[in-house]
Amino acid sequence: MTGYSTATIWLIILAIALGTYGLRWSFLGAFGNRPMPLWAQRLLRYTAVGVLPAIVAPLVVWPAATQGAPDPARMIAAAVAVAVGVTTRNVLAAILSGMATLYTAFYFIT
Repeated sequence: MTGYSTATIWLIILAIALGTYGLRWSFLGAFGNRPMPLWAQRLLRYTAVGVLPAIVAPLVVWPAATQGAPDPARMIAAAVAVAVGVTTRNVLAAILSGMATLYTAFYFIT
């Protein structure tokens, strides 16, 4: 199907696994027993804040349900979720308001 042999696929899987393990070990294994610098601690505070938008943004801009075409309902819901999140500083409120807006927009638009 893909043109790759079984051995090549397993070699790719093994290389990715070793790379992932190496990246995690370099941070946790090599530096796990040392105090972390303050600049690194400040930067790591923003990890959780960056993960959710990184997961959600492609689904808003290029939704698979519309074959990658922009969808007004998703754009409106994302804007409402961002606005609620910025004003309330509450992740759960932002997620719930975005969900409610999305389903309301689906009801009225489609």
